[in-house]
Amino acid sequence: MLTKYFFIGIIVAVILQRLLEVHLSDRHAAEICRRGGKEHGDNLLSVVKVLQVSWWVAMIAEVWYFHRPFIPALASVALAATITGQVLRYLSMQALTWRWTLPIMTVPNLPVVKSGVYRYLRHPNWLGVILEIAFLPLIHSAYLTAFAFSLGNAWLMSQRIPAEEQAGERKH
Repeated sequence: MLTKYFFIGIIVAVILQRLLEVHLSDRHAAEICRRGGKEHGDNLLSVVKVLQVSWWVAMIAEVWYFHRPFIPALASVALAATITGQVLRYLSMQALTWRWTLPIMTVPNLPVVKSGVYRYLRHPNWLGVILEIAFLPLIHSAYLTAFAFSLGNAWLMSQRIPAEEQAGERKH
């Protein structure tokens, strides 16, 4: 029973992190606009929000109502992968600095960022999200949530990544 509360604590920490990221994104979006930038296309942010909130609820519901077991070996691997995802997302934000936003935004005449983690990975933030969505539920054996939301996230990325690439090429 104690492991379920620990698991919920992790989820609450991720929720608080996401709320801070929304605030940071809003600040960065204002800076981008101040520098003459603009938002591109349908960012699917409403889909992202529904996916995120549903993912949190599904994890808790699956663990609580289906009495998913806590398996220490699986939890250790899942926690390590989740932390790796968090690190990739943080490194992405660090490399992009004020250019990191939730909506797809660009500033005219600024090149695509190729420093920091972007020297090694094209979309480190998305790789971090993949790891989080797939592995956070597995910390407490919520394999149905991990599978279903990984599929939903794959669809979202199939829409979002090409839109980001196109915005990077267009710039205005």
